[in-house]
Amino acid sequence: MAKGKGLIGEFKEFIARGNVIDLAVGVIIGGAFQAIVSSLVDDIIMPLISLLTGGIDFSQWKVVLGEGENAAALTYGNFIGAVLNFLIMALVIFFIVKAINKVSTAVKKPEEEPAPTTKVCPYCKSEIAIDATKCPNCTSEVE
Repeated sequence: MAKGKGLIGEFKEFIARGNVIDLAVGVIIGGAFQAIVSSLVDDIIMPLISLLTGGIDFSQWKVVLGEGENAAALTYGNFIGAVLNFLIMALVIFFIVKAINKVSTAVKKPEEEPAPTTKVCPYCKSEIAIDATKCPNCTSEVE
């Protein structure tokens, strides 16, 4: 059997790419960081908001749909907490990306401009090769 890539070979090549592994590490770290942000919102920010609003507990905010013990409820207070989680995560990611961009800009070496490959004929003003001694357009001698 000829050694072709096949499905398994393509999968191995896909997994071996550096950016896929970086993405996997980012997702794992993001999941762990999400737990920290959730704790920050649920255990620190929401109680402070509750204290500032006179003891209101957002997690208890809901609209009961129907009657009885098993009635469905729209718990929009939990949604408010999830929105706060998202906003804090977005803010932290914004600051991280901003810091990375600042560091990469500071570390980045200025690129040297490449040596010119053409020059302008002083007589006809057309662009000619840098090592030309005669202009191909006006046939003038150039330095």
